[in-house]
Amino acid sequence: MNIMIVGVGGQGTLLASRILGKVAIKAGHDVKISEVHGMSQRGGSVVTYVKYGEKVYSPIIDFGEADIILAFEMLEAYRALPYLKIGGKIIASTQEMDPMPVITGAVGYPEDIQRKLSDKVNLVAVDALSAAKEAGTVKAVNVVLIGLLAKSTDTPKEVWLETIKETVPPKFLEINLKAFELGYNM
Repeated sequence: MNIMIVGVGGQGTLLASRILGKVAIKAGHDVKISEVHGMSQRGGSVVTYVKYGEKVYSPIIDFGEADIILAFEMLEAYRALPYLKIGGKIIASTQEMDPMPVITGAVGYPEDIQRKLSDKVNLVAVDALSAAKEAGTVKAVNVVLIGLLAKSTDTPKEVWLETIKETVPPKFLEINLKAFELGYNM
């Protein structure tokens, strides 16, 4: 299984990849994770590859190989589209964050990204930002989407919850467990 996690610096792509990787290990898979940091501290793109299966030799996902793209922002989902394999799925937050060229006025934010993606691929687009706010912080979009992803796997929900408890710092645990539940029940 090849899962590409895409977002913007500060959205928690690395935490999401750690949770997913640990869950896959608990399910008995060989796991490889690779983190690609862009200008993450300046709101730039951050990409993480999570590959798991019987035996995984490389953590890199090439064009046309991703089974699932987990996107924390719509433009990042659109940018990652070439990596999605035919028949793959994008799970995305409908959130839109302006990249630096938009902020500076050099270009406009692309229009109708959600419609463009829906016309091309199997897209599950949700308002993860609102769910994260309901959980207690906008920073929980990542775990909302992990919850949504978890619902579509064979791994029992309890394994996901146990992994979140082991991975998330105690002071943020309650919020993240709530965010997971909200995503799982979307």
